[in-house]
Amino acid sequence: MRKNNRYTTIAAVLFLSVLKIHAQDRIAAFPLSDVRLLESPFKRACQTDLNYILSLDPDRLLAPFLREAGLKPKAQSYGNWENTGLDGHIGGHYLSALSNMYAATHNAEARRRLIYMIDELEKCQRENGNGYVGGIPGSKKFWTDLAAGKIEAGGFSLNGKWVPWYNMHKLFAGLIDAYRLTGIEKAKEILIKLSEWCFLTTRQLDDAQLQNMLRCEQGGMNEALADIAGITGDHRYLQLAERFSHRLILDPLLKRVDSLTGLHANTQIPKVIGFMRIAEISGDTSWAGAAAFFWQTVVKNRTVSFGGNSVREHFNPADDFSSMLESREGPETCNSYNMLKLSKHLFLQHPLAGYMDYYERTLYNHILSSQHPDGGFVYFTPIRPRHYRVYSRAQQDFWCCVGSGMENHGKYGEMIYAHSSQDLYVNLFIPSVLTWKEKGLQLTQQTAFPYQEKSSFRLSLKNAGRFSFHIRKPSWIPGSRMTVTINGKRTALSADEHDYLSIHRLWKNGDVITVELPMHTTAEQLPDGTPWVSFVHGPVVLAAITDTTGLTGQYSDGSRSGHIANGPLYPLEEAPVFIGSKNELDQRIVPVRPSSLQFTIKDSIYPARYRLLKLVPFFSVHNARYIVYWPYTSQSGLQKRKEQIRVADSLKQQLERSTIDRILPGEQQPEADHNFQGEKTETGLHNGRHWRHATGWFSYDLKNTTKDARKIRVTYWGEDRGREFDIFINDRLVTRVHLEGKDGPLFIDKDYALQETGQPAVLNIRFKAAGGSTAGGIYEIRLLR
Repeated sequence: MRKNNRYTTIAAVLFLSVLKIHAQDRIAAFPLSDVRLLESPFKRACQTDLNYILSLDPDRLLAPFLREAGLKPKAQSYGNWENTGLDGHIGGHYLSALSNMYAATHNAEARRRLIYMIDELEKCQRENGNGYVGGIPGSKKFWTDLAAGKIEAGGFSLNGKWVPWYNMHKLFAGLIDAYRLTGIEKAKEILIKLSEWCFLTTRQLDDAQLQNMLRCEQGGMNEALADIAGITGDHRYLQLAERFSHRLILDPLLKRVDSLTGLHANTQIPKVIGFMRIAEISGDTSWAGAAAFFWQTVVKNRTVSFGGNSVREHFNPADDFSSMLESREGPETCNSYNMLKLSKHLFLQHPLAGYMDYYERTLYNHILSSQHPDGGFVYFTPIRPRHYRVYSRAQQDFWCCVGSGMENHGKYGEMIYAHSSQDLYVNLFIPSVLTWKEKGLQLTQQTAFPYQEKSSFRLSLKNAGRFSFHIRKPSWIPGSRMTVTINGKRTALSADEHDYLSIHRLWKNGDVITVELPMHTTAEQLPDGTPWVSFVHGPVVLAAITDTTGLTGQYSDGSRSGHIANGPLYPLEEAPVFIGSKNELDQRIVPVRPSSLQFTIKDSIYPARYRLLKLVPFFSVHNARYIVYWPYTSQSGLQKRKEQIRVADSLKQQLERSTIDRILPGEQQPEADHNFQGEKTETGLHNGRHWRHATGWFSYDLKNTTKDARKIRVTYWGEDRGREFDIFINDRLVTRVHLEGKDGPLFIDKDYALQETGQPAVLNIRFKAAGGSTAGGIYEIRLLR
């Protein structure tokens, strides 16, 4: 996003002053049940989500919990991630989604299902007898071993289980939401017993053991434990939340150091939410500052125009977004889900409009766009020109972004407004009705924004009252162009130090405030400064639909990697190129008619046929290939620019066409997708790429879907030396490798031929260290035709 903007101001405010974290100073969000959405894209998305949620079978979601409690499931467990090791994680998300939906819509069926889920979980907890309830396969032995100090942790594996604490966090969070949002006391009772089980299970582990355990993704366990401390008043849970905080991430942030490159993004963001939540309860300003620094550096340096971050789930280098431009695996929806949670916490501690600028941008453009109008959620949103997205199917896809997706669209009302003990804050321009019971106030916001450049607020008051009405001045409105009228009379206002327009007066029943919200189009460069731009009108990111060809797997098929848009990558050299300087590109985008949010391109684009494209809000683009980021150059530099793109992309395209399957060792999802197994093995990051090696062995299952594999290509680091290991395919020795560390390129690709006879659909590749040596490091594995 833009570098010289309000985010820099936020940093100055936060880091040059002491954060005041006292309950009496805090701004609060309204309960979700106090805000009712009116007709808008957000209300329609909420209804679509509700239909998706109600299409699911609670008994199938409960099956893993009953199984692990020794009870007979009432239905077969769902498949996909729900029966391949992450069993039960959607059940936790489902509790949160139902809670959000009931609070937002008062839908009776949502509450009935929520009560049913909680009743069944209570049965499981009672049967387990120790406070535990969960769906993790082999739970009893796993937790017994962990409590005894057995800890073998990797990025996504703990004692051979797939991110068990991450899984448990979803249940903790779901129970917390059920209690807080709907007031169901039984959810609190289950939660307290589960929390005591957690405390006892980890009590004998010392800090070193816990920190080792936290190498494995754990979701927001520290946030949940801090929440439990707030709910119960039991200080033990705050201490446990601090122990569950990963110092490897926290310590650099405390020093204002960005060491995020290469890290799995959505593993880190929930941890930081936890740091902030602990700070809220404990008053530790240093932890709050660490969370604020994380937010600032991610939003300013690592975020694209629609609010997302990461490529293939990992933070790319802040000074190089080329991998994101090339990849079919762009920003992950879960990341934005969690960045919005973090923004909410930071804003409520320090109500700066910049937090809501980011919140608005991400809500309109990433979150709203991540659900298909007919239902189905998006995992990756590529920014590669002319690529597309994949949508989940309700009965067969259960990714992490399905779980957070079910939550996303039920809580659009949570940050439209906020309040202090006396004053009201308007943060977002979304049609809605707010009921502030304590003030005897009902506020109705009527707007067609962003299709209309104004919003009006009508106050219904039981009694006249004096208080301040704070309206966010968006960063996309320059200078004094935002105007306010009260009961038809224009009022001169200046933004305060938090960039809010504040009106303090005696308010009466029937008062109407109208704000003008003039929008203009800007060209925003990628954070790395390379010549790629995205066009943004007000807070709305614009995109162009290019075609509907080659949408392979547009609706996922329930396969392990079905969330990836695996259709053909179209050459980057064929993408349209704007001709002109960055400062004048926004003038090339011309509205079709006022308030239509449809734009045409005014000449100076190559090839000329792309001038016929229309730019529309990205949140309205579905079932198509699209362009969000556009390259630009001068007229004299056009051919050179095209050649640079062609050379950079053509070899990768050729390799892509020859590739049947690809594994990136050390990266979480590719390893999970390919059935990683191993002993005495470690991962790391070097020269911007992940690796895995072992003094024992490790293996993966390569998917030979076309059954025409002829060779494997393995990537090594050119300076590794003195390492000897064997490579096996389906237990047949392919070769013994001797890494000699000769001079040459930094990374070395070596091809190994496969026998042509017998082409099974799955080829197990295993790397085994020779006696006393090390297998790897291995940076990439490709199965080639």
